Parts: sequence; structure tokens; C-alpha cells
Amino acid sequence: MQAITTSQVDRAGVLKAQIADLNKELEAIKDQFKDNASDGGPKEVEGELFRLVYSEANVSTVDYKKLCADLGITAEQIAKYTRTSARFTVNINSR
Repeated sequence: MQAITTSQVDRAGVLKAQIADLNKELEAIKDQFKDNASDGGPKEVEGELFRLVYSEANVSTVDYKKLCADLGITAEQIAKYTRTSARFTVNINSR
């Protein structure tokens, strides 16, 4: 297996920064579209290459900690039904 070079590490950092800038620009466009659509504007806008579509949905979540506390579920009971698996991540941080 070939070792990663310092220039590859630096390139990864540059790419991460560029992606962050692009995501910021994308989120600004999406927020503008969302605000407009939720205020009665069009819910679908066609571009030359792409289309934006606005949709709404209700989402429900369960307060897991409160549920367990209310039902008196112990840590041992939770452990009995808990699975563990390996997860690997690579973080890129500026120096």
C-alpha cells in the first residue's frame, strides 16, 4: 500500500475548504428559495440544467432517554439490545 504524501494531505485540506465555501453558497440559495416558497412563492423552479423543488413534511422523534427513564429501563437492559460495530473516520484540520 502506498503511503499518503504531505502534498495529498494539503490538497485534502484545500478541497475541504473549497467544499465548505460551496456548501455555504448552496445553503444561502436553498434558504432564499425555502423562504420564498414557504411565503407563497413557487414551490418548483426550473433552471437550464437543474430544478429546485420545495416540500414540507412533519417529522416525529422519540425522546429515547426520557422514554427509558419513564419506563424504568436499566442500563443493563439497554446493553442487552445494543449492537456495537466499528466505524472509521478521517478528519481534516488546519494547522
